[in-house]
Amino acid sequence: MPIVCVWIPAFRLAVARATNPGIALEEPLILADRIERGRVVDCTLTAAALGVRPGMTLVQAQAVAHDARTAFDDSIVDARVWSEVLDALDAASPLVEDGGLGRAFLEMHGIGGDPAGWIAAVRSALAGFDLPLRTTCGPNRFVASAAAWRGDGIVCDGDPAAFVAPLPLELLEIDGGICERLRLLGVTTLGELAALPHGPFVRRFGAAAAAWHDRARGIDDRPLEPRTRALRVDRMLYGEGEATSEEQVLFALRTLVGWVVDDLTAAGKRAGRLVLTLECEDAQTRVLTTRVAQPTAVPATLFDLLRARLEGVTLEAPVVGLRLAAEELAGGGVVMSLFAAGDPDPDAVGIVLARLDAAFGEGRALRARVVDGPRIERRYALETFTLESLATRGPRLEPPPLPAAATLQLRLVAPRTIDVRVLDGMPRFVGSPPQHVVEVAGPWRTEERWWGPATGEGTPLARDEYDVCLDDGALVRIAREGTDWSLRGVYD
Repeated sequence: MPIVCVWIPAFRLAVARATNPGIALEEPLILADRIERGRVVDCTLTAAALGVRPGMTLVQAQAVAHDARTAFDDSIVDARVWSEVLDALDAASPLVEDGGLGRAFLEMHGIGGDPAGWIAAVRSALAGFDLPLRTTCGPNRFVASAAAWRGDGIVCDGDPAAFVAPLPLELLEIDGGICERLRLLGVTTLGELAALPHGPFVRRFGAAAAAWHDRARGIDDRPLEPRTRALRVDRMLYGEGEATSEEQVLFALRTLVGWVVDDLTAAGKRAGRLVLTLECEDAQTRVLTTRVAQPTAVPATLFDLLRARLEGVTLEAPVVGLRLAAEELAGGGVVMSLFAAGDPDPDAVGIVLARLDAAFGEGRALRARVVDGPRIERRYALETFTLESLATRGPRLEPPPLPAAATLQLRLVAPRTIDVRVLDGMPRFVGSPPQHVVEVAGPWRTEERWWGPATGEGTPLARDEYDVCLDDGALVRIAREGTDWSLRGVYD
């Protein structure tokens, strides 16, 4: 069964260069996943020659390659570009398997032409992407992938075993320790592995070794697994006239929602997100995204969500067309619970969030999440309020007991300089005018970036924090950095 392999070597680096024209892949470049405590996800060949390896910490990589430039990978952009590549490959074959970022397989059985024509069709489909492609063809997935390792445009049209025989063991993606054991036995290529007797080899290295032995002989019977596709219900409404008032737009929108719900019902699906596009007379287009708290196909709920999202939207010209798409479709069933009386109404929550998006902008409704961190100001993270299912996870037969005593909550404040008088190494008077410290707890030491001067990564941080109770009853968190004191939080 003919398989075409598409491989984009160093995919993340290629995407970084395509999205940032200032990046030159001929120069030493380190691609890291993040700034704080980042790790290397890829690097250029010139950086690798200096000792940089994927998996290193960013500090280690910058220490061995002082002059290398550092760029940061955007996983969201990577996923978007790869999804666009897979969509484009549909033009060459209806069966496309996603082999992970940068690698895809296309089944060409039943498609007219020869390997050269198939490769040309794939390259034509991806002509709009500024990415380095290797496109090869083989009788199965493994051989096609091995051909891509050898170079671009290579076709295996002979004996697969002879084709892969000179290639290294690393193509089998087996553990490095096993590769080292095989090398000690004098086995360094796939051909040498294929020459080993099948039974003794499998008994010595386990059940997985049977697949390795087959691959080394050019045998790969695994069928391609078509990638899952995101379903989308899309309807549009255009008329001869135009909508110049809010009531006219809402009337047309109600009709459009009814059509979309009819399509959802026919497909047995529920909408998890709505995308409304408004086309105006002056050729301007406005796209509004509305999240659904709990996927639904109830017309009244979807219409109320869209109406709430439209609150505060001002258009410069009359509306001449509407387009409504339902995305993130879920199965038609609705999870019910016998003990959901105390749960929040997901539809009500969704409408509130839609109004917040309309008032403050999409994605501005945030919630805090507790995370681990050495500094108190980094022990939480703000993230977009995502709407998980609000169904009850279990019965609540009775409310939980109230705690015997209330717990004080530390409320972080913007750091501001304060006056502190120290006696016997501990803060004794705080503020201006000074207040006597009745009780003190601490210090708690935070020390970061002690390596900063050596790597040029930043100024070292050495901070001591104290909780102090003042004579007016206030309980506050203060911190000292060098000779400077600051107020960091207040206990409520």
